[in-house]
Amino acid sequence: MNTRSVLQKEVKKRELFAWALYDFANSGYTTVVLTTVFSAYFVGVIAAQNSAATLLFTATMSTSYLLLMLTLPQLGAWADKTINKKRVLLFSTSICVIATALLAKSGAGTIGWAMVFLLISNYAYGVGEAVIAAFLPEIAKREALGRVSGWGWGFGYFGGMLTLGLALWLVTTAEADGLDASFYVPRVMLLTAGIFAAVAAPALLFLRQRQVPTKTGTSVLFWQRLPALYKECRSTYQDLGWLLVCGACYHAGISVVITLSSVYATQEMGFSMSQTMMLIFTVNIAAALGALGFGHVQDRIGHKRALALTLYGWLLMVFVAVLTRSASGFWLAATLAGLCIGSSQSAGRAMVGLLAPAGRLTEMYGLWGVAVQFAAVVGPLAYGLVSWFSGGNHRLALSTTALFFIAGLWVLRKIQFKRGAQAALNEARL
Repeated sequence: MNTRSVLQKEVKKRELFAWALYDFANSGYTTVVLTTVFSAYFVGVIAAQNSAATLLFTATMSTSYLLLMLTLPQLGAWADKTINKKRVLLFSTSICVIATALLAKSGAGTIGWAMVFLLISNYAYGVGEAVIAAFLPEIAKREALGRVSGWGWGFGYFGGMLTLGLALWLVTTAEADGLDASFYVPRVMLLTAGIFAAVAAPALLFLRQRQVPTKTGTSVLFWQRLPALYKECRSTYQDLGWLLVCGACYHAGISVVITLSSVYATQEMGFSMSQTMMLIFTVNIAAALGALGFGHVQDRIGHKRALALTLYGWLLMVFVAVLTRSASGFWLAATLAGLCIGSSQSAGRAMVGLLAPAGRLTEMYGLWGVAVQFAAVVGPLAYGLVSWFSGGNHRLALSTTALFFIAGLWVLRKIQFKRGAQAALNEARL
């Protein structure tokens, strides 16, 4: 792998590795807390006596995403103006680690405590995810954004597998000794927090900020700047605007898979906690392969065609998952989900880097974060509401996810990446 040919001038391999390590670090949080262990623990233990347990979990997640929507672009504009991406990254990482560790104090009936620190940890994770993405165009050349983004996502899934593998060892050991989730879940939360803190450190130490301070104003709040940003995305950056809409559509479906796959596996398919963790471990392997391989495909066949392929893959995954009644069929659906999640998330991050003006990277990645967080409000909340009104019909709730991917495909037709990339370059020259 010739990394020198894909890196910007003065970017060292150490810096690329440190940047990718952050994906490695934070993937443990999403894999263990959101996708596998804590989501199922919340519904099955913490709020087990509440008929709206799934809805409470999705409402907590949706609230954190709503807060991200209201604050991310403002944080991004401030970071661009003051060249403080690393400070924001340090703050968000620290808060996520501390809040994740405090989830260890959750237990049966502690619904309020669990909801508060789940909200805080996920909010801080979302800030860090947007800021680390804004470093991508400073590290990779424009023609290699797909590959480098894929390297980061793929490497990140190995981090998720490491954390999940250690957590699985804790769970299986405890279950073999006859201990239940109230014993091992707190220890898993502490393990996840510790790995996140340790592995994120190189990014905080070695990443450099190279962009020139922007003149973008930060004296007004994000929602006060919405009319101007909306006008820009309708005229100057129309293709970026359509990408934001497209991303919001398909990420609504992705957020359902990330947030509720463990709930679906335990509540609908009857999987045990250890079986569910092995399932998600397989998903991470497939996701790593998808991200690592698909970045090269994306740079070769084009962003639009590449993203369309992943969205058709998502539709196939939903079809298989809803219709199957067997464990092997659900394993197949999970593998398809892994391949699609790695490729589609990596593709989106690279496409924003192509369409965003160089002087406003963090702000535009903040806007991308708003689109993703809006999707994360709509997707899981829609699932939770359908599940609640249908009396716990998880298959019906999952089937509605296909609508989000269909909408993403429809909006994708409107994006012209060559035109959008040229608009970003023209702005950089002004």
